[in-house]
Amino acid sequence: MSEYERFDSVFLSLAQQLSGGVPQLFDVLFEFLARKTDFYSGAGVDQARALLLEKFEKHGGKAMREAEEAKKRKEEQERKLAEKRAAQKAKEEEEFRNAAKVVEITDEEAAEFEKEQAKKTAVESTSEKKEKEDGEEEDSNLIKPNSGNGADLAKYQWTQTLQEVEVRIPINAGFAIKSRDVVVKIEKTSVTVGLKNQPPVVDGKLPNPIKVENCNWVIENGKAIVLTLEKINDMEWWNRFLDSDPPINTKEVKPENSKLSDLDGETRAMVEKMMYDQRQKEMGLPTSDEKKKNDMLAQFMKQHPEMDFSNAKIG
Repeated sequence: MSEYERFDSVFLSLAQQLSGGVPQLFDVLFEFLARKTDFYSGAGVDQARALLLEKFEKHGGKAMREAEEAKKRKEEQERKLAEKRAAQKAKEEEEFRNAAKVVEITDEEAAEFEKEQAKKTAVESTSEKKEKEDGEEEDSNLIKPNSGNGADLAKYQWTQTLQEVEVRIPINAGFAIKSRDVVVKIEKTSVTVGLKNQPPVVDGKLPNPIKVENCNWVIENGKAIVLTLEKINDMEWWNRFLDSDPPINTKEVKPENSKLSDLDGETRAMVEKMMYDQRQKEMGLPTSDEKKKNDMLAQFMKQHPEMDFSNAKIG
């Protein structure tokens, strides 16, 4: 953390109070310098302007370099994703070609094959039934998510999207709290929140790492502290806020369409596919990949009616 990051909460709080955004923030800052300091009159307006441009170029250049690095990282991720998809497509095509191979067998072999398949289906059905019962029993011990896909606990309430976790922590101090009254410590895998010189209200390990540089906190109406934490892995749902919390049932998480629409096209398609496959598995139905494979095989059989598949072994 740089020496300046400790002032982030001050500027974030100020920015949230100014409806005019960054332009109004500049207006307030330079009005303060003109009214309360000799920034303009001390060494002259020209030197003040030169100092302003020096700091602008210093931090502007750094911001542009970081933006360029982030762009390169994103392009590299997209390249790897494209390679992964191409490999998956090639694998599916190879599996289809293998599945389409037809081998003639005798009536005795066909009868034996059907007998083995029936036995295998019975065993799989019994196993799937047991797994489903075990899964339902395990799920019954989990908390149902609140409307924000998190949980309402004794000391705080937390909600989440795929990208962020938001935590509202009430502070019963008997007075309207301000930033100078509280202690907030946000690290990659832990969080501590409370009043100064008192035991923390929240103190524990996070189940997954976060991007500390993109996290922030604000005081709400002098009565609560609200944390906003950005996930490193934006492709999974958290089942708890702290390791010590009771877990929620992530199978019952219901993402809002508006949040999905905020994702780029490729990421949204991946998320929707994951959600669809999860629902299909819970209902004992084929996933999108399995359905695609079955459809391809059915199309092949339709295009070749001259072939007798009744006495054939697919493999």
